[in-house]
Amino acid sequence: MTVVLTTIEDQIATITINRPEAMNALSRPVREALAAAFRTVAGDEGVRVVILTGAGDRAFTAGLDLEELGADTSNLGAANGTGKADDIVAAMAACPKPIIGAVNGVAITGGFEIALCCDVLIASSGARFADTHARVGIMPGWGLSQRLSRLIGPYRARELSLSGNFLDAATAERWGLVNRVVAPDELMAAAMALAKDMVSIDPEMSQAYKRLINDGYALSFGDGLELEDETSRSANAKVKSEDVEERRRKVMERGRGQPA
Repeated sequence: MTVVLTTIEDQIATITINRPEAMNALSRPVREALAAAFRTVAGDEGVRVVILTGAGDRAFTAGLDLEELGADTSNLGAANGTGKADDIVAAMAACPKPIIGAVNGVAITGGFEIALCCDVLIASSGARFADTHARVGIMPGWGLSQRLSRLIGPYRARELSLSGNFLDAATAERWGLVNRVVAPDELMAAAMALAKDMVSIDPEMSQAYKRLINDGYALSFGDGLELEDETSRSANAKVKSEDVEERRRKVMERGRGQPA
């Protein structure tokens, strides 16, 4: 069985973790294939947006394969930011294209971390999130301890991480963890619709704007504003007034066609 599937349609790559019988657990072969898939689409000029999901309707991914870990804990070192062939997080971070996570089921521990590496999260109403690192006795190494608190605040992050409790999709949306929740049979259509909206943006602009948001997010607010100012001055100095006017008209036409 191919453990990671990649399809490309209309400049949108859909990467699917294809191990549904094991809740799409991240064994070493899955991690290597997933990291390779992201490196491939990152360098493919025919791809502008990426959707990441899991096969089936039970799991986005249940995280690291605990059976594999039970037999060999050296897998922990390989899985946590080593920069090796199976370093999924590094491969996702290096991808300049927008990544939409379509969370179709549980996203647990390492799977939760992978979800947080996406740029946008759309969840099925059956999705659930859990950080069970403390319960398993393993420290996170893919950024969960830092990303989660920045997304939902330290109080809620500590509640999840220090209890190991599951968070349902509706609460995740209310807490700002996911962009929106849709019915299970509408998940991929919703992700694809958003991806098509993103494809319609100039790819150089899209990638530069993503980089600006991500780089600024890693800084203090003041330093982030300085980064924006520097980036804006450099990029906007190259903009021609006639191009802005043409794009302005297209924006207005598009706006009139969207729901109020």
